[in-house]
Parts: sequence; structure tokens; C-alpha cells
Amino acid sequence: MKYLYKIASVLFLLFLVSCSEEKIGELAYGTVSGRVVNADTFEPMENVKILSSPTTSTVFTDADGKFTVANVKVGEYSFQAQKDGFVAKFEATTVTANNTSEIIFELKKATANNKPPTVPVQVSPVDNSTAQAVSLDLTWTVTDPDKDVLTFKVTLRNDSNSEVKVYDAIKEQKLTLTDLIFGTKYYWQIEVTDGINTPVLSAVSSFTTIAFPTTRFLFVKNINDNNVIFTADDTGKQYQLTSSTKNSWRPRRNNQAKKIAFIGTNGSQNDLYTMNYDGTEVKKITNSVPVAGFNSDYIGYSWNASGSELIYPNFDKLYKINSDGSGLTKVFQTPNGKFISECDWSADGSKIALKVNDANGYNAEIYVINPSGVVTATILSGQTGAVGGLNFSVTGQKLVYTRDVAGFENLNYRQLDSRIFEYNFGSAVLTQILTEKTLGTNDLDVRYSPNESELIFTNTSNDGLSVKNIVKTTIGVVNSRTVLFSGTAMPDWE
Repeated sequence: MKYLYKIASVLFLLFLVSCSEEKIGELAYGTVSGRVVNADTFEPMENVKILSSPTTSTVFTDADGKFTVANVKVGEYSFQAQKDGFVAKFEATTVTANNTSEIIFELKKATANNKPPTVPVQVSPVDNSTAQAVSLDLTWTVTDPDKDVLTFKVTLRNDSNSEVKVYDAIKEQKLTLTDLIFGTKYYWQIEVTDGINTPVLSAVSSFTTIAFPTTRFLFVKNINDNNVIFTADDTGKQYQLTSSTKNSWRPRRNNQAKKIAFIGTNGSQNDLYTMNYDGTEVKKITNSVPVAGFNSDYIGYSWNASGSELIYPNFDKLYKINSDGSGLTKVFQTPNGKFISECDWSADGSKIALKVNDANGYNAEIYVINPSGVVTATILSGQTGAVGGLNFSVTGQKLVYTRDVAGFENLNYRQLDSRIFEYNFGSAVLTQILTEKTLGTNDLDVRYSPNESELIFTNTSNDGLSVKNIVKTTIGVVNSRTVLFSGTAMPDWE
């Protein structure tokens, strides 16, 4: 019995030894890596402390905001990112054997002790400054004690109209303004926010733009398939008056009314408009009866001398209207149904010259009517080819116009050799004015200069595709032909 007990004891000890040598389970490890960024700017954050629960190694992010914690036992963890001035962020992750777990932290600034930005101070233009350009930069200074990302809003008003412009979501301490109104006082104020505190307002600052320069020339340029009206001074400096997104043409200035009239597209019709010399205060004059004829590019109208009235064509009828849009009156209707394409009103108001034509622009006639609509003189009839560009001299005793002496006619209204003619009412003599025109070109849209010793007109190749230029020449003087403005047409010089 004692022998059996000893044998059992030995066997039990052997069993215990064998059990102690058997592996129940080995410890396994993984890696945790990640990145910390600013929640507002998404820029990487350096020196952010990374720690975990259960506890592992404590590490810090590098310049790229990255970190790595190696040899982390497999299991469930909560990692934490800490940095002074920011709200601590926790992210849970599971660590698996021989794998890398990725974590991204987005830290928000702590706002409990956050201070607002300083009051913005306007730098330029200086408050109450004058003669400022119509395109300029507004600049200002401001700081933030906590170096928060700042966003600005600028409110701009002026004393010319009730318009209030607001420019928001500005990230720089600068705002570029363009197309300001000449001779206008502007008021501007800045609002700054750090996204945490109540926005801070600057004082209201002001500046006045330079007065509109003295200009005498008007013309149009083609921009994005629109006619756009420009003006220019005697040095040739140009200023845009109408929008590049609208079709506006045939400008005519009246120095008594201090207004510029023009034709503008209004939906499916063309109307007369007026505006100030600087392009402001645009007013539509015509309403129920628009400007209309065989081709809108070749339609003309006219002011009276005082600027109180305008005359314009609507197919076979001539209308008169007050410059404020009132008093629409039919002055004349062609007896043969021909369309009225151009008209000009003498300075003394006694004569109105008309150019009429058929629906294709040909079979043109030029005659003169009085204000009662009675025909008093015939200047041109029975000629083939295109005719245009009526303009009285200041005394009303002379009239210039253009005519294609080639007599060419086609469906595209192409002209081959358009030249300038002058009719003298006193002598009833018609004279061709020699302008030394280049062969293969057309002189069009002729008008007298203010002193009437010169003519201004458009010259272009007769191919109908080439660039148009505004040219002037001195009447009766050779070699006086000069290009004033390239790439332009429909001149006016007052």
C-alpha cells in the first residue's frame, strides 16, 4: 500500500512538471500611428502629447503632426491628444497583433480664455482723403492675442446713390475695389471675427474718388460680341462707360443737357437711353415705340440743340420724344413705305435730314423735312449702293454723308468703296471730300469736328471682317489723315 502511494505521488509530480512546461498563450503586440491637425485650418500640429488608457508609451508629434507608438499590447485602447490652448481629444482604437492602427486627431482651440481680435485700423486710403483712383486697394491692420484665424467683412457705401456693397469671407487684410464712381465720396467699415468671440467693428472711414476727366470723344468697341461705349480725352486716354455684358451703341453727346444718349438692347427690342458723362444714372427713354429699322447697326437718331428732345426712327415713321421719356409724338411717315434709317436735326431746329431705304438697305434717298413733317429738299435719290452718316454743320447750311460709289448691293449690305460727300444748301452743290482713303477700304459714319474744319469717321477694309479705326482729316488739306483710335467705330466728337 505504501508502495502504491509512492508511485502515485511520483506520477502526480511528473504531471505537474509537464503542465508547467506547456505554453498557455504568448503575449502579442501591434503599432498605433496617426496625425494631429488643427480643426480650423487642418494644418499639422507639432509637440502634441499622445498618451493612452490603458497606459502605453507617451510620445509627441513631429513637425508634420505625425506620431508612432510601437510595441502596444493587443487590446482595446483610448488614445488622447493634449496641447496647451486646445481642447483635449480622445479617439478609441483596437490594437491587433503585428498590425498598425491609424488615428487622426482634430484639435479645437480652447475658448474659455480666448480673447477677441483688436479693433481694425484702416490704413489706406487715409480717412477723408480725396482724388483717389476709381480702382484701389483698401488695407487695414488688426491683431489677435491668441493668433486665431481671422475673417473680415467690409461694408461700402457712397453719397451718390443708396447702394450698399458687402464683401465678406475676406482672409487678407486687403480688399481690391474696381469700377468705383468718379467724383464720389465713399464710406467703409471693417468687421473682424475669430470665429469664437463677438465680431469687432472698426471706425467708419471715408475717401473721395477723383473727378471724372474732361472728355470729348465717344465711340464703341466690340467686347465679347457686345458693342461697348467708351469716351476719351484729347490725349487719347480711354474710359469705359457701359457694361461689357450689354449691347450699347451709337453714342451722341449733348453739351447743353450734359448727357450722352445711346441705343441699347432691351430684350427683343432696341431703346434709346441717356446717361451722365461718366456712365452713371442710365435712364431708358423710349418705351412703347422702340428704335427699329432694317438693320440696327445702321440706325441713327438725333438730339435737338438744347438737349430737351430726341428724334428717332421706327421703320417708316419718325418720332420725337422728350429727354425724360414723355411727349412721344409722330413727326413724319414716309409716303412710299421706305424705312427711315438715319436722321439729323439742325442746330436751329428748322431742318431734319432723313436717310430712307428699302428693307434691304438700298434704293436710298436723302431728303430734308421741316419740324411739321413737310419735305423741303431732296439731296439724293436714284443711286445704287449703300448710303449713311448724316450730319449737319452748325449753321445747318451743309450736310455730310457717305455713299458707296461702287454702287454694289448684296444681301449682306457689303460696301466696296464708301466715300464722303458734302451738300451745300446755299449753292445746292454736292462735293466729294477727298480724304486720301486707301483703296479697298470704306469711310463710314462721318461727322463734323466741333470747329468744322475737320471730319471724324470710321475707316475699315471692305471685306467686312477687318479691324475698324476712327480717323480724322482736315477738310481740303492733303496728308492730314490721322488714326485717332484703333479697334473702334461709331464716333462722336463734341
